[in-house]
Amino acid sequence: MSFLAELWLPILLSSVGVFVVSSIIHMCTPMHKTDYAHLSDEKNVLEGLRNKGVKPGMYMFPGAECMKDMGNPEYIAKCELGPVGYMIVLPSKMWDMNKSLLQWFLYSVLMSVLTAYVANFSLLPVADFGDVMRLTGTVATIGYAMAAVPDSIWKGIHWGVTFRFVVDGLLYGLTTGAIFAWMW
Repeated sequence: MSFLAELWLPILLSSVGVFVVSSIIHMCTPMHKTDYAHLSDEKNVLEGLRNKGVKPGMYMFPGAECMKDMGNPEYIAKCELGPVGYMIVLPSKMWDMNKSLLQWFLYSVLMSVLTAYVANFSLLPVADFGDVMRLTGTVATIGYAMAAVPDSIWKGIHWGVTFRFVVDGLLYGLTTGAIFAWMW
């Protein structure tokens, strides 16, 4: 754990750097503007969900009790009829952006700590800028960019959305790598 004492400053600065870059991407560019579509007749759809007492949670529809049920003709017919999808229902209240931003920053700290851990055991104290940038940028990019891919594989998130998050992750990885290389 001595690497934390030695690398606390690049850990902190890269976390702040990623937070700033992500804020710029999401607030100042149209890059993620089309990530989520709006429901047609949203008012009636939401009223229907409320009337059915849908509670916060993750839902798949049509639903199946087990994998075996997914092979039965009734389930297949429901899927062919559609719609088919996943739904995440949050508690009924205004979105707590401060909580989400704090969690995002803490995730960035975790990514920087893991990057520092790998760098500590892989690089010499006299490593040059390029070597530090290459290793720490790669480690951070893997953590940030690849996290979105399973959502396209398993949850049907459009690959265009995932691609944009992978680009975000690449920028976060480059930010992390550059700060670690500068501070090394």
